Amino acid sequence: MKYHFSYSNPNTHYLDIQFEVDVKNEETVQLQLPAWRPGRYELGNFAKNIQKWEAYNEKGEQLSSKKLTKDQWEVKTGKSKMLIVRYNYFAFELNAGSTYLDENQLYVNPVNCCLMMIGREDEACEISLKLPKSYDLACSMEKTSKHKMKAKNFDELADSPFIASASLQKHIYKIKGTTFYIWFQGLIKGDFKKLIKDFTAFSAEQGKLFNGFPFKEYHFLFQIQNSRAYHGVEHENSTVISLGPSYDVLEKNGSYDELLGVSSHELFHAWNVKRIRPVEMLPYDFSKENYSKLGYLAEGATTWYGDIMLYRSSVFDEASFLKTFDQLMNRHFNNPGVRNLSVAESSFDTWLDGYEKGVPNRKSSIYTEGALITFMLDVEIRKANKNKFSFDDVMRSFYKDIYLKGKGVSEKDYQQTVECFAGKKLNSFFKKYVNGSEAFLPRLKTSLKYLGLELIKKERSNYHESHLGFVCDKEDRIIMIHPDSPAEKAGLSVDDRIDQINGVEAKGKIGEWCKFFDGELSLSLTSSVGTEKKAKIQSDGKIYFADYQVKRLTKLSKEQENNWKAWLKS
Repeated sequence: MKYHFSYSNPNTHYLDIQFEVDVKNEETVQLQLPAWRPGRYELGNFAKNIQKWEAYNEKGEQLSSKKLTKDQWEVKTGKSKMLIVRYNYFAFELNAGSTYLDENQLYVNPVNCCLMMIGREDEACEISLKLPKSYDLACSMEKTSKHKMKAKNFDELADSPFIASASLQKHIYKIKGTTFYIWFQGLIKGDFKKLIKDFTAFSAEQGKLFNGFPFKEYHFLFQIQNSRAYHGVEHENSTVISLGPSYDVLEKNGSYDELLGVSSHELFHAWNVKRIRPVEMLPYDFSKENYSKLGYLAEGATTWYGDIMLYRSSVFDEASFLKTFDQLMNRHFNNPGVRNLSVAESSFDTWLDGYEKGVPNRKSSIYTEGALITFMLDVEIRKANKNKFSFDDVMRSFYKDIYLKGKGVSEKDYQQTVECFAGKKLNSFFKKYVNGSEAFLPRLKTSLKYLGLELIKKERSNYHESHLGFVCDKEDRIIMIHPDSPAEKAGLSVDDRIDQINGVEAKGKIGEWCKFFDGELSLSLTSSVGTEKKAKIQSDGKIYFADYQVKRLTKLSKEQENNWKAWLKS
C-alpha cells in the first residue's frame, strides 16, 4: 500500500492524495474511508471532505467504480496489475483530531483521509510527502527519508498523525532508554526548562505505575493557536494537543496547568485505550460504530489518573490537584442528567450524542462519572485490605493479564478484577453507580472521609443559578434548567432569552438584578421561535446549581493520615 500526499495551492486547503495497491489477482475490490476516528466515539463522515475521486490502472486507464455507502467504494479492476486512486481532501479544520493545510503547514490525521482496502488491512504501508525542502516532519511512524515514512499496517498508519512545517520547534527528554519528543507548531514561548522538568516527572510516574514504557519513542504534537483552544487526541505512540491562545499556554497563571493536565491525560491513554482496550474495539472496525459500555474505563480512569499522576510526581501541589477534584465534583453535581442515563449507558450512547450538548438533562459523562467511579473503587479496594492493593493494581492487571495476552477488557473482566483486589463482591456498587443512576453523594462522602477529605457545597455568586435553577449564556439565553426548580415550574425553557427583570433590561446582569429585587420576580422573555413570554418566579429556599469544593479536614485521625500517605505513594 502506497500513499502519496501533495498539493498545488495550499490556500485552497485541498490536499491531493494518491493511493496505490497491487491488485493483479483481484477482479473487484472494495475501498473504505474510515467512518470514525479512535478517541472520538462518533461517526466522523470524513468522506464529505472529498471533492474528486477517480480510479485508474497502471496504464493510466480509468476504471469503473461506484459508491456502495457514504464512505465505501467498489472498483472493477479486471486484469489490472495496479489500482491507483486519485482524490483530494478538503483540509481546513484545525483541532487535535482533524487534517489541515495552509501556507505554513501540512497536518494530517491519516484516519481522516486515507483509504484502506477491505481484507488487506494488515499489509505494510508506505507514505511519501511532496513538500518544500525546508519542512521538518514530526510523527511517530518510522522515517525512511526526510519526507517518507512507513507503517506495519493500516492500523498503525491510521493511528500516526503527522505535522510537516518549516517552523516546528522540538524538545527532547529521555527516561530509561525511552525518548520523548515535544513538538510545537505555532507561536509559543516560555520556560521550556520547566516544561521539560514537569513532563519528565509525570512521564516517569506513569512509567513507574506500569513498570516501564510500552514504546521506545513517544511524540507530543502540539498545535498552538492564537485563539482559545483546548483539545487532545490519543494515539499509540503519540498525541496531538491543540491549545491556545499562544500568549497563555506556558503561563503559570494562564493555561499551563491545562497543558499539563491534557498532556498527562493523553500520555496515560498510551496504556489505557491504545493498549488496554474494551473487547468490543479489538480490533477497531473503521466501517461502523464500535459500541462499548466501558467508557468509564477508557475515559473515566484516564481522566482520574491523568491528574493523580501529576500530583504523585509533584508537578501539581495539593492545591492544584484538589482544584481538579473540585472540577469533577462541580461537573457531576451540576449535571442533572446523571439522574437519568447511567455512565455505562452514556458510554454506549457516545455514538449518538456523546460530544454535543444534546437534549436537556439526558446523560452522564464517561469522563466525569467514570473518574469518580475510579476514585470510589480505589478507596473501596484500599479499605478492604488496609492499602495493600489499590486501583493501580487493577490497571496493571488489565495490562499484564489481558492486553499482553492479546485480549480486550470486557465488563465482566472489569468487575471481576476490581473484586479480586477488593477481596469481595461488589454487585451492589456496579448496579447502583455504574449501570444505574443512584446518587453518588453518600458514597463519595464516605470515600473522601477515608482520606481525610470533605466536600463543601456553597451557593453560586449568580443568584438565579443557585436559587432559581437556571443558567444563561453571555447573550442572556437560558442554556440549563434544573429539574423541579422554580425556573422549571415557572415555565421557563431552554433557549428562552431573558429580556427584562421587573421592567429592567437584563443586559448580562441577570444574577445581579435577581438578587437586587429578590422576592417574586416578573420576567419578560423571548422564546427560541421569537414569541414574547411572561413569567413570575420566586426562590423556594433550596439551592439548585452550586459550587463544590474538596478540602482537607482540619483534624485528621492517625488512620486518615496513613491512608493519605499510602494513597500518594502508590
